[in-house]
Amino acid sequence: MKKRWKVTGRVLLVLSLIVGVFLIYIQFSYRQKYDVPQTGIVASRDSAVIARGEYLVMGVGHCWNCHAPDGETNLQTGTRIGMSGGLPFKLPFGTVYSANITSDTLTGIGGYSDEMLARTLRYSVRHDNTALIPFMAYNGMSDADIRAVISYLRTIKPIRNQVPKTHLNMVGKIVARFVLKPVMADPPAPKAITRDTSIAYGKYLATSVGNCVSCHTNRDKNTGAFVGSKFAGGYQMKSKTGVFVTPNLTPDPKTGVIASWKPSDFVRRFRAGAVRPHTPMPWKSFQSLSENDLKALYYFLHSLEPVNNNQVNP
Repeated sequence: MKKRWKVTGRVLLVLSLIVGVFLIYIQFSYRQKYDVPQTGIVASRDSAVIARGEYLVMGVGHCWNCHAPDGETNLQTGTRIGMSGGLPFKLPFGTVYSANITSDTLTGIGGYSDEMLARTLRYSVRHDNTALIPFMAYNGMSDADIRAVISYLRTIKPIRNQVPKTHLNMVGKIVARFVLKPVMADPPAPKAITRDTSIAYGKYLATSVGNCVSCHTNRDKNTGAFVGSKFAGGYQMKSKTGVFVTPNLTPDPKTGVIASWKPSDFVRRFRAGAVRPHTPMPWKSFQSLSENDLKALYYFLHSLEPVNNNQVNP
């Protein structure tokens, strides 16, 4: 019996040492650096380019809803309180804070080059070449639109606000070490895209700019990976009034919420804005979408394969 206990103790000791060495390894190696291609994107001072950037940042791209210190205010009232960052996102593997994307040189993006900012949007990498948690699904955005976004951000008022650093627990560090990598758009992002009411442009808005796919697709709560049919809804999002379940946007005649709508109904719904308190949908941003962009989204969503997936909010 004593011999068996000795063997068991040695095994446990070896396992403890292995786990300890592994955790030390993770602690010192989770900040992996990656080489990604240069984009060659340079900001412009052209007023038309800047105006396009403002439309993307404040409208369809809804950047200001997360990069404000109080995203709730921006979501509900549309008050533009600045994009100085600091909004916390508490996740199972740590807490992530939105960045200060004003032009402040010490705490914002004023000290970053155009190329650094472009690579963040294109590949989801920081200025130090470490991979970002891919909250921003802008990797497929065209070169022209990334240029417009950066051009507009260069014009906004600098706000000095030192944002807390992202805090990862050990699970988060393991994810950062072995899972997080730069995102490569597939298919490759276009240099530019024709802005019309086509299905192709609607798909671009829904997947590479407006990020509709990320919320209207069911996802694993721990990894964030898609586990449901795209745009079929079912993703649960917490709000101050409980849990919000994203609706099915496919044209299924029984469970698709917009299946029976006409283009004019779709436009009218967006113009109406929020109808539920504390909805996570950034209606204040989406209310500013042009009629043509809304029609493009409508035609794309109605081109999808219908998915029977009934989603009703409590």
